[in-house]
Amino acid sequence: MTPPIRALCFDLDDTFWEVRPVLVRAEARVAEFIAAQHPGLVPHLTPETIFQLRTTLAADHPARAHDMTWLRTEALRRIALRHGHDPAVGEAIFEVFIAARNEVELFDDVVPALVALGSRYPLATFSNGNADLRRIGLHQHFVGMLNAESVGCAKPEAGAFLASAAALGVAPQEMLYVGDNPHLDVVAARAAGCRAAWVNRTGMPWPAELSPAPDLEVSHLLELSARLAG
Repeated sequence: MTPPIRALCFDLDDTFWEVRPVLVRAEARVAEFIAAQHPGLVPHLTPETIFQLRTTLAADHPARAHDMTWLRTEALRRIALRHGHDPAVGEAIFEVFIAARNEVELFDDVVPALVALGSRYPLATFSNGNADLRRIGLHQHFVGMLNAESVGCAKPEAGAFLASAAALGVAPQEMLYVGDNPHLDVVAARAAGCRAAWVNRTGMPWPAELSPAPDLEVSHLLELSARLAG
């Protein structure tokens, strides 16, 4: 017999907000800061250069490949040092990035759904990224706010979901993981022994090559709340 759902854990990017415009704006803020404060680095600190070095760092340091904050900061530090600047410039540039990274526009359903769901279940989050719910102003809804950096592994690894269930104080099969990505949020959660809800805001079909399918499919989080209440 399938046990009842006793707790929920959420993905963040593209589940609570659309992430692409956030990242585009953050990169633009970084470019403006570099041009104003460190113009000599402009040719060297392009998004492409930073991404390439992050990729190299992840390959060279697999134990830290899940840590988005370290990868970006270390890439910035190394590029600054390589071109005759104080590596502390890297930390300053990262602060510009992370401030903009946390300026998000929530989907309209997020807060009312969290209020409704939080009245019935303990809630947590797990993200592979480095969004900060305290900066964003959503932290009060959650008993646990985990990410790949804090746990030491990233989705789709089972440890990400098992750590989330442990933070919520429930068995994996009693936790519903909620996210937008069929592979990272649904198939991986199911493989870890958890339940999974797919937030399909765009109405795309479930990828035929992926199995198992989600326990629930919803178009927004208020629908999830209603389905769980029923």
